[in-house]
Amino acid sequence: MQRWRWRELAAEDGKAGRVSDSKKANGLIVPGLGALGIVYGDLGTSPLYTFQTVVGDAGGKISPEIAFGSLSLIIWALITTISIKYCLIVMRADNQGEGGILALMSLLKPNDKSGLLHRGSLLIAAGLFGAALIYGDGIITPAISVLSALEGLNVATDTFKPYVVPLAVAILVGLFVAQSLGTAKLSKLFGPIMLVWFTVIAVIGVIAIARFPGVLAAIDPLYGAHFLIHHGWGGSVAKFRSTGA
Repeated sequence: MQRWRWRELAAEDGKAGRVSDSKKANGLIVPGLGALGIVYGDLGTSPLYTFQTVVGDAGGKISPEIAFGSLSLIIWALITTISIKYCLIVMRADNQGEGGILALMSLLKPNDKSGLLHRGSLLIAAGLFGAALIYGDGIITPAISVLSALEGLNVATDTFKPYVVPLAVAILVGLFVAQSLGTAKLSKLFGPIMLVWFTVIAVIGVIAIARFPGVLAAIDPLYGAHFLIHHGWGGSVAKFRSTGA
C-alpha cells in the first residue's frame, strides 16, 4: 500500500509540474502576442511604404543598383537601430522599471551652471525635443501606413482610386476611437493580426530568396553606402524612420 501511495504522490507531482510549466508558457505567449500587436505593429507595417518611397525618390525606376542599395540600407537600419540601439542599449536602461525618453532623462541630475545657460535646461530641451519627435511619428505613421495599404488596391483595379482618401480617414478615425478601449483589449485584436501579417511576409520573403538567392548580396554595406552617395538621403530617411519608430 505504501508503494502505491508513493506512486500516486509522484504522479500528482508530475501533473502539478506540467500544469505549472503550461501556466508559465501561457504567461509568456499572451504578453508576447500583445506586444507583437502594440509595439511591433509600426515596424511590421513599414514594408508597405518604404520601398514605394525609395522607388519614388529614384525616379520611379527599379534597377539592380537601387534594389541592392535600398535592401542593404534596410538590413543595416534594422541591425543598427533595432538589434544594437534598442535591444542592447535602450532596453537595458530604465528608471526604477520605467522607460521612455522623459523617464531616462530624469536620471541625469546636473548641478553645475555654465554662465547663463544651465545644463539642466539643455537636458530638458533635448528631452522635450525627443518627446516631440515621438508624438510627431505617432501622428504621421498611421496615416502613411493606412494610405499605403489602401493604395495597394490600385495595383489590381482603379475602381477604388476615388475612395482611397475617404476610406483612409474612416479607418484612422476608427483606430483613434478604439484607443479608448485600452491597450489590453487592443492587443488581443491586433496581436493575432500582426502574427498573421509577419508570417505572410516571412513566407513571401523566403520564397523570393529561394528564387533569387543572389539578393543576399545586399548584406554588403557597400551597396547601401553607394546608394546614399548617388541617390541622396530622401528615401533613406524613410528606412531609418520606419525602423526607429
